[in-house]
Amino acid sequence: SCGWFWRPYCRQVLMFVSLPSAASPGTRSGLLILNRRLSKLQWQHIHIRISQNRNSSLSRTLFPGSLGGRSLHPIQLAHVRSSSSGVDLFEALGKLDLVKQEKQPQTRGGKFDYDLVVVGGGSGGLACGKAASELGAKVALLDAVKPSPHGTKWGLGGTCVNVGCIPKKLMHQAGLLSEFHQDAKSFGWKFQSEQEPFLDWGELVDAISNHIRSLNFGYTVQLREKNVAYLNKLGKILDSHTIELVPIADSDSDDDSMSSRSTITAENIVVAVGGRPNNLECLGGELAISSDDIFWKKEDPGKVLVIGASYVALECAGFLHAFKRDVTVMARSILLRGFDQDMANKIGKNMEAHGTKFIHGRVPTKLEKTNDDRIRVEWDGGYDIFDTVLTAIGRRPDTQHLGLDNAGVEVSQRTGKIVTNELEQTNIPSIYAIGDVQEGHLELTPVAIKSGKLLAKRLFSDETTLMDYANVCTTIFTPLEYGCCGLSEEDAVSKFGEDSVEVYHSYFTPLEWTIPENRNFNECYCKVIVNKSDNDLVVGFHIMSPNAGEITQGFGIGMKLGMKFQDISNLVGIHPTIAEELTLLTVTKRSGESALKTGC
Repeated sequence: SCGWFWRPYCRQVLMFVSLPSAASPGTRSGLLILNRRLSKLQWQHIHIRISQNRNSSLSRTLFPGSLGGRSLHPIQLAHVRSSSSGVDLFEALGKLDLVKQEKQPQTRGGKFDYDLVVVGGGSGGLACGKAASELGAKVALLDAVKPSPHGTKWGLGGTCVNVGCIPKKLMHQAGLLSEFHQDAKSFGWKFQSEQEPFLDWGELVDAISNHIRSLNFGYTVQLREKNVAYLNKLGKILDSHTIELVPIADSDSDDDSMSSRSTITAENIVVAVGGRPNNLECLGGELAISSDDIFWKKEDPGKVLVIGASYVALECAGFLHAFKRDVTVMARSILLRGFDQDMANKIGKNMEAHGTKFIHGRVPTKLEKTNDDRIRVEWDGGYDIFDTVLTAIGRRPDTQHLGLDNAGVEVSQRTGKIVTNELEQTNIPSIYAIGDVQEGHLELTPVAIKSGKLLAKRLFSDETTLMDYANVCTTIFTPLEYGCCGLSEEDAVSKFGEDSVEVYHSYFTPLEWTIPENRNFNECYCKVIVNKSDNDLVVGFHIMSPNAGEITQGFGIGMKLGMKFQDISNLVGIHPTIAEELTLLTVTKRSGESALKTGC
């Protein structure tokens, strides 16, 4: 599969094959199939590096010296290290010039080096750069990762791919598998061993990091394929059209005399640098890690204190508890600020009911190392000792040393984010901003991608469509997922008045939960918020259930098209599904009737 995918792009292919000294029949069979499939590919060169002795019987059997009429010559590369996990493979491939890249087009006006320079290689920046190049623009993309305070670093792709959505969702899935194992017993599954399964943290991290590195390499290939110049440097804006290229080693210095720096010019500049986690500001706060570290942490986190009440905090606490780790959440104030508080409180209570501990209304005052290399955490009225302290107390825009003030770009005094108009344009006409660095918009990967693509189309085609930031679906991947779209109940009341707002709601039990003894009835919940003054227009959609993300995405199109409550009622549900519950809503909060469901 990998071979057929890369065939259009590659001049040369390197295969890393590890042959054990005593291979099983399955190993032999698999590699023989690989041999036959490789022989069908029309590459000029195939190089195979075999970790086993080339003259061993197994090597001679599987790779007898030629493949499809071509000789095999194992190669050695200084920057490729042997690794049982394969983590180094994609690092090595990223350094090789394996992918064809056509000569870049001339700039449209000829006055600048590039038509567009994108600063930041996250989801939004990549989408914008590739879309602009497809429209004929000469594009460069700058991206380099500044390591976290604990030294964690990663590759091209930004927060979502490396330390956000992707590893988070995979760890969430790993946690759900523990629940499914318990469910299986009630469905008649018998296990040869009565011993409860346990999660091998190191193996999970290796599997996820391997997948992430493959994505990093894939993005590099995409940029080459789209003729986008990928510059592995940080960018510092010198004026409205000039950017200094800064090596990562120089990123903390403002010394302009460094010979390793150079400059490029662009007619348009897009800032898409995203954000980084806030640091814990207390004595010993540097001992805490963040979401920049947890997904790449090699050591088992053990007993964990999660500081914060954000969705990042609750998601991490959720999957860590599902891994059967001892988890405590310390929340200074309300949970999930900015989300519907009725739903937020239900999420918190659900997590607490299933064993996650909460310390409410407290912040840490001191962290210090113990003699056995653990962390003692003190707060007003108490203390405890943990193996890992994970802080998730918000994020800040990654604009330090970006040079926004050199060009006079306006930023929010409160948040430090870049102020833009409806065109994603700053107060400097040639400079734009998209994604998490942008003031007043949702910090969501699909939002950055969509706004980046639309911006490229407006800049380099006749397209005039603006990004629509209303009714954007999102989901929090806590153990019991929470999906929402539109207004919270509080915001609906504030906007339309209490008399104009009606809330239809229901507790329910998925059919899959009716048999397992470890599941609770009526633990799931959904509600639809309508504006009675506007023909029962649905202004808010909220659901707490398994697969809430998939369900919310489906109803999101209805929200975009102006769905009325009667439209939901007229919809024939698919039976028996969770989403069907939304088509059966009849009880309103105002009525005071019970929203508990007792039947199918």
